[in-house]
Amino acid sequence: MKVIANSRIHHLVLAAALSIGLAFGTHASAEEYLIDLKTGTATYLGNRFVSAFNGAGQLVGAYSADADQSHAFITGPNGVGMTDLGTLGGNSQATDINAAGQVVGYSFTADRQTRAFITGPNGVGMKDLGTLGGDDSLANGINASGQVVGWSRIGGSYNSQLHAFITGPNGVGMTDLGTLGLAGDRSEAVDINDAGQVVGNSYDAGRVPHAFITGPNGVGMADLGTLGGYSSEASGINAAGQVVGYSLAPVQSDAFRTHAFITGSDGVGMTDLGSLGEGASYAFSINDAGQVVGYSYTATSPSDAHAFITGPNGVDMTDLNSLVDLPAGVVLATAGNITNMGQVLTFSSGISVVPEPESYALMLAGLALLGAMVRRKQKGASWRRRKLPFPALPASGKPGCVLHRETG
Repeated sequence: MKVIANSRIHHLVLAAALSIGLAFGTHASAEEYLIDLKTGTATYLGNRFVSAFNGAGQLVGAYSADADQSHAFITGPNGVGMTDLGTLGGNSQATDINAAGQVVGYSFTADRQTRAFITGPNGVGMKDLGTLGGDDSLANGINASGQVVGWSRIGGSYNSQLHAFITGPNGVGMTDLGTLGLAGDRSEAVDINDAGQVVGNSYDAGRVPHAFITGPNGVGMADLGTLGGYSSEASGINAAGQVVGYSLAPVQSDAFRTHAFITGSDGVGMTDLGSLGEGASYAFSINDAGQVVGYSYTATSPSDAHAFITGPNGVDMTDLNSLVDLPAGVVLATAGNITNMGQVLTFSSGISVVPEPESYALMLAGLALLGAMVRRKQKGASWRRRKLPFPALPASGKPGCVLHRETG
């Protein structure tokens, strides 16, 4: 779960990190910062990819175990120390953690299948969650009771359908959540709250990607609709069932643009959050007060992405850079998560804290391996994909995502 004390940065930030680093060349790097909105300070998170943290300050993500291997990790409270979580036979990545320290993510197996995993409390032991009948699965989120959500192939063929799943407490059992239509052969669950309400994305009967929400414990799948365009994608959910994501909105009669959205409780209604300028915007996380974070293109620099935050219930989008004391040259390009404690995980496009060349090369090598894992599993999947503007992010912020989105 990614709200309250348990905050998960979407896996989209992995791709953002890679694209930012490449875009700025050898003298700059994508840097991950933890923002404290109460103090207006930014803490550099070092040469590792942090994807989530819980209320105790345990961080999880991936690091370069060596030149050829990226491994999932967990830290102790307040980010102290780092423990390698191991793998199921190949590279691994942690995607989320709950208050008990149960970690979920995915790993290659020895025969190069991708499998969702869960650990026990404090990251002890890595257990393969299995699949819905196919070769591959991936875990995206976990709630307080240990219910896990993600996607799995439902047949043995590499090109078989992908379906969203939910497990029981502590990762026991795996239930197929289905899709939004008989012709919609693919779906993915991206987040879950403590009531077991699941959000994700699915093709509908017309093979158009739409965001969905379920009832408690994953029961029932309801289409969240769009902002007036033909597609939408969900990114996160809070305790009240407010959902955030992005959708194509009719900006003009003959043009469409992607805008961030928020819904009411239990996914009712969809409100356009606008943007920081006249370009696209994307929402990735929401806390229990309804504060939303993501990124938007700005009016002064329509080609540049800036992280944003809103007030409660999605009101008043503000450039996050204006609220934080940042090192010279640093621009927060995307915000992936926000907690009820006012902490935000972000990536910058600045040049202030550049790792040593050897360390940075290892970090990029490890992240590139994870990116390769994603690309391998997407190859031949026939998802409609568009070339994206900076940051070049996976469609739903998750590896193996099932949908596409328009550029702004």
